Amino acid sequence: MVGYLVSLIIFTATYALFSLGLNLQWGYTGLLNFGHVAFMTVGAYTTVLLSIVGVPLLIATLVGAVLAAGLGLVLGFSTLRLREDYLAIVTIGAAEVIRLIALNEEWLTRGAMGVPNFPLPLADLTRPTVASKIAMLALWTAIFVWAGWQLLSWVRQRVDRFGKTVETEKPSQSRSKLIWGIVVFFLGLVLYGSGAIALWDYSYKAGLMLLLVTVLVLVYWRLEILVKSPWGRVLKAIREDEEVARALGKNVFWYKLQALMLGGAIAGVAGAFYAWNLTFINPDGFIPLITFQAWIIVVLGGSGNNAGTLLGAVIFWMYNTVTRFVLPAIVPLDDARLGAFRIMVIGLLLIVLMMVRPQGILGKKEELSLGR
Repeated sequence: MVGYLVSLIIFTATYALFSLGLNLQWGYTGLLNFGHVAFMTVGAYTTVLLSIVGVPLLIATLVGAVLAAGLGLVLGFSTLRLREDYLAIVTIGAAEVIRLIALNEEWLTRGAMGVPNFPLPLADLTRPTVASKIAMLALWTAIFVWAGWQLLSWVRQRVDRFGKTVETEKPSQSRSKLIWGIVVFFLGLVLYGSGAIALWDYSYKAGLMLLLVTVLVLVYWRLEILVKSPWGRVLKAIREDEEVARALGKNVFWYKLQALMLGGAIAGVAGAFYAWNLTFINPDGFIPLITFQAWIIVVLGGSGNNAGTLLGAVIFWMYNTVTRFVLPAIVPLDDARLGAFRIMVIGLLLIVLMMVRPQGILGKKEELSLGR
């Protein structure tokens, strides 16, 4: 059970990191990117192929992130001066082109055979000392204490100590957010306990989990600083009405390009962790469905809200886990049809959510960019 929860944490954190890049591009800047998996593909293959020839993993990952940002630079220069729907079309095409390159250039990527047996982070740490385990547990605890403090601060912004709602929200809105906060808190306790047990009974997956969650926290922390800075406020202005931002003297094209490149670099890092978790990659692992799973996460949690993206990733993978075990007992379908049915159900749930709360769970309706 603990091992399964560790794998679930890894997948959730990987998709959360991947979706944070998309949220920066779409949620904060309004860039329609339907080929986000292209950045993940570049980051994963670059990291893996460089590490095989002896490049240290940290450098290989950074190079993968830089190349993913470079892909954003190329795509941005060719499309960002056009209408936003051109970017959506080009990114879909670019993602498929990159996947086909990985499939057909066997001299580089081994094509459909894939790339196995590549170096993995912390793979040599098979028997950590007691001191090392205590240090890892201290880091794991610090991460969850910080997350709990962030959650508490978020709740206190919506409900004062007397239980009154803040002036900008209706009582029902604050109550629903408070309930979500309590649910996330207890879920966090379960995940913390599972992770702590796994780190004490150390395995490669436990070490990867700690490394990934640490990177996710650092990226989230820096993104929160960025989007609340003047740079982030310009991105929001571009999302709302780029003509107004341009009239105020802002270089709209350059800001869009920065958001596209930074979001691509984050997705490239997520690609490295995606490969390390699977320990094997081939082109079939980077299908367009991954992009639209990230879109589900961003829309579900609330676009333009990094905390919402994290919550969306948790809910998405909870749904996947629950339906994987519950639906077979309810719906008499084979595995192929059951997979399609699960996608259909989450599509229906998203339709209901868009009707009831189009801004997502933590999104702000006044900042809603969907459909603009």
